[in-house]
Amino acid sequence: MDSTRDRILRAAFEEFSINGFQGGSLNHVVEKSGTTKGALFHYFKSKAELGYAIVEEVIRPMGKRRWIDPLNESSDPLEAIKETFHHNIQEAVAETEMLARGCPLNSLAQEMSPLDEEFRRHIERSYEVQRQALADALERAKKQGQIRKSIVPKEVAALIVACQMGIWGSAKNSQSAELMTQAGEALSKYLDTLKS
Repeated sequence: MDSTRDRILRAAFEEFSINGFQGGSLNHVVEKSGTTKGALFHYFKSKAELGYAIVEEVIRPMGKRRWIDPLNESSDPLEAIKETFHHNIQEAVAETEMLARGCPLNSLAQEMSPLDEEFRRHIERSYEVQRQALADALERAKKQGQIRKSIVPKEVAALIVACQMGIWGSAKNSQSAELMTQAGEALSKYLDTLKS
């Protein structure tokens, strides 16, 4: 990726994570990236186009590293899902700023999906990728006899992603590490009930 473009994307991600997409300032993005408005508009025709690129090129790869790669690397997908939730919750709890900002994808979904159909489509694609990765992992666990045969992986995957967004959204709103931890533990207990 071009280094100027990359700096703009990273600065914009940081700015929108702190101030929301609508409240985020392109002047701050230019300042934080050490570029110019001309450079910003050379790479992105509009603020919206910059937002779409953040979803595709920053948030989705981040989600892949944090949530999907551990599933693909595990011989026990159900345990990998539980461990990934535990790890990501502990990380959020340890970093007050991360807890305060919540999930960047969820925050954008709540703010922009009702206002911009193109944003909604980019965000939904990220959710689809995660649901499919979870469904594939759960299907693998089912074939390996690790979860019950009656489990429908696509349904459970949809529930897990909804839980993930709810956990991060409610923790952001409540600013409660305790609530986030409790919700994570409850999800882990539910996942245990899927075992064969």
